[in-house]
This record gives sequence, C-alpha cells and structure tokens, in this order.
Amino acid sequence: MPTKADTERVGAPPQQFEMAAWAIRVPAAQMALFKAIVESYDNLATLRTEDSANERLRLYFSPEMGADVAALLSSLAPHISIRCISRS
Repeated sequence: MPTKADTERVGAPPQQFEMAAWAIRVPAAQMALFKAIVESYDNLATLRTEDSANERLRLYFSPEMGADVAALLSSLAPHISIRCISRS
C-alpha cells in the first residue's frame, strides 16, 4: 500500500537537472566511430547529431563530468578530428 509520501511524490513536478552541453564538429567519416567510443563510457555523456550536413554534434553531460569529457576528447584528438564550437 502506498504511503502518504509516495502519493505526494507522484503529484510533484519532476526534478530539474543541470546539464552541460558542448557543440563539437567531427568529420562525417569519423562520426560513427566517435559516437561508439563516447557511448561505450556508461553515464559519461549523451551524444546527439545536431546537423549532420555540417558535421555538428552536441554532447550533453552533468557538470561534474566536465573534466572527464574534456579528458576523453583530448585523448581522442590524435585519432579523430574534433573541434569544439561552443560550451554551455
């Protein structure tokens, strides 16, 4: 049987989570590889294709993971051409 606290939580608005988002450019020929590598790191970041014609992707992650995301991009830079467009 649900408790009063459970009932109150159901009607409560969803929590808002702060997310960081970086727009990056990766050549089309390397997008699939880049996406596979990013997604292999559980809970690091979510990657979305923003504009494939212009090779633009967006990484979403919690602000606490910013240093890890930056380290991953730096480690991939010798192998994949990654250009940061904006950070928010």
